[in-house]
Formats: sequence, structure tokens, C-alpha cells
Amino acid sequence: MFGIVRPCRHRLGERLAGQWMAHLCGLCLALRKDHGQFARVVTNYDGLLISVLTEAQAAPGGRGAGRRTAGPCPLRGMRTASVAHGEGARLAAAVSLVLASAKVRDHVADGDGLLARRPVALAARRVAAGWDAAGARGGTAVGFDTAVLLDAVDRQAGIEALAGPGTSLLTVTEPTETATAAAFAHTAHLAGRPGNAAPLAEAGRLFGRLAHLLDAVEDRAADAAAGAWNPLTATGTPLTEARRLADDAVHGVRLALREAEFTDRGLVHRLLAHEPASSVDRAFSTVTCAHGGPQGGNPYAPPGQTPGGPGAPPPPEPPRGNRRGLLAGCAVWLGLACTCQLCCGTYEDPWSGERKESPCSDCCDCADCCGNCADCCSCDGCCCDGCGCDC
Repeated sequence: MFGIVRPCRHRLGERLAGQWMAHLCGLCLALRKDHGQFARVVTNYDGLLISVLTEAQAAPGGRGAGRRTAGPCPLRGMRTASVAHGEGARLAAAVSLVLASAKVRDHVADGDGLLARRPVALAARRVAAGWDAAGARGGTAVGFDTAVLLDAVDRQAGIEALAGPGTSLLTVTEPTETATAAAFAHTAHLAGRPGNAAPLAEAGRLFGRLAHLLDAVEDRAADAAAGAWNPLTATGTPLTEARRLADDAVHGVRLALREAEFTDRGLVHRLLAHEPASSVDRAFSTVTCAHGGPQGGNPYAPPGQTPGGPGAPPPPEPPRGNRRGLLAGCAVWLGLACTCQLCCGTYEDPWSGERKESPCSDCCDCADCCGNCADCCSCDGCCCDGCGCDC
């Protein structure tokens, strides 16, 4: 589950958390439907932003949006759920496959872990090539040419090989910016809002810059220990300059979003106007919500806990008296543990269905929650991070 946008359920609120999970599940199921079961491993937080953007712009019932009822899943406590369905989810799936392919190639190039062994690296390259082809097919199905993404991946290696002390960090981040801008802009065409293409391309360009910067910051110590290439080290860029560029990118995304028109801006506003700032704080080890903490990882895990899978809001209330057997309850317990619902928030007992509170359900210390911006921000009373409701 890679991605820089990892929202805490306590910041999202119940309504937006439900929408978030609908897109996360929708992306996962779109990957399975179009590309097979194994493709579901590339489900990621940043990729689902494509689905969110498409639906936020689309008219109700438009081709870029939609909902369907999905069957039971362990990550939802074996409950059915309404999930995102439409061309936005399919575009997100195609982009996610290419993103995952690029990440695999990057790890192979760095010789990370088992990928340092030639047979494993060869197998990984074959998987990456398959994902490239699958992403191209999926992109073509929704009118998006993934060649711009593949070109960015190819150019990235050449740029990194030439980068050295004095090279602008923005030269290194340019391929990522270009690829993300193209993906964001295409959501406007899917949603039937061509006028949004330019501002969303700008938002995507800056979001891509931010993703590259934060990845470099978070990997800096590990790359140094492993002797791997890192853009900050290679270009001699200090953390203070990286932080300035990151903060500028966050502000630029907010400004670009103001220029776009949305049918429902709530979740987009939360994920792209607010969450990136939290991601910057997390990467640079400054204070954010206690449920995410500076340690990063799963936003639903308490401080110090090993990161797990994606968090989820509590599943719907089951019918009373609907008790599970021992084995079924154990299976659901495993799913709850993987999503960290047992550790944070409320959850249902896997056997009795009784609603219970987790040990850290009251530990949120979001002191900057304004508590009164639900109407103007459509954020369900979210934390406004001090930027006000006009961001």
C-alpha cells in the first residue's frame, strides 16, 4: 500500500471515510476484473486519487462515476459494501499498474533485498513488463495513452544517471510531475469537464513533485546505509530546501484545485488540500494527528505499532443474534487485525457482532480541528490544519 496520502479516519469523518473506502475497494476490484487476481497487489493510496477526482467532477450517473454493491471481503469484516465503479476506477487501475511497474524496476535497479539476486530480479522484470502491458490495455480502454507514463519511467533513469551536485532537484522530479499531470488531466475528460484539464494538470504536476520529494526524504537514511541512489544526496540538496519545495507544492495544489469545478468537492478537498500537508509533516518528522504520527505507516495504527494494511471505518451494524462460528470468527478477526480496526477506533466483535471500542479510540490529539468548517469545506468537521476554509 504505497502512497503519500494516508488519511486518518478521525480526520476524514464518517461520510468521507465511507467514500474513501468505496474508492479503495473499487480500485482493488477494478484491478481484479480487468487484470486478474494477482494485479490486486498493486492497489495503492495515490492511485485511487484518480478515481476520486473522476467521480468528484462527474454528473450523477455519468460514465466516470458510479456505485455497485461488492461481495464480502475480509478487509471489510466480511460485509458487503458499496464501491466505486466506472471509468474512473478503471483509469486508476491502469495508472496503478504502471506505477507499480516503475517501483519494481526501481527496486531491481537498486538491488534491494532479494532483488539483488539475478533469478529474482529477472522474474521481477518480467512481472513489471506484464504490468506495463496490462496498464496500456487498461488505459486504452478509457482513452488514456500510458505511453506518457512509460516515457517518464524511461527518462527518469537517464536523468538520475546525469544528476550530480548542483543539479536542480526539480530536474530530477520532472518525469514524475509530467506523468502525474497527464493522469490527473485525463480525469477531466472522463468526467465530461474539459475545462478542468488545465488546473488538474497543474495540481497533478505539483502532486507528482511532492510524491517524489517525500519519497526521497523518507528513504534518505535507508538509501545512505545501503549505498543506493537518492536525489537529495546526489544533488546535494539540504532538507531545508526540500521542505521549502514540498510546502510550495502543497500550496500550489490548493491553488490549482480552486480553479477546477466539482460536483462534490468534499473528498477531493480533504485528500488533496489537507492530507498532503500532513504527509509533509510526517516525512519531516513534525507533529500530525496521533493516529498517523511521525512514524508514518498505517494511519490507523497507534504510535509505535508496526504498519499494517489500509485502515477502514467500522463495518455496518450486523443483525442482532447473527453469531459466527469459531472458524468464521477467526477469519474475520484476522481481517480486522490486518486493517488495524482492533487497534484504533470502533469495531465489531468477530463472533458476536457486538460493537466495541479499541484501546486507543480516544487517543486522537488533533488540536487543530476547527470543528466548524463542515458546511464551507464539506469535510464533516475535519481538521483544517490552520489553513482556513477557503483553501
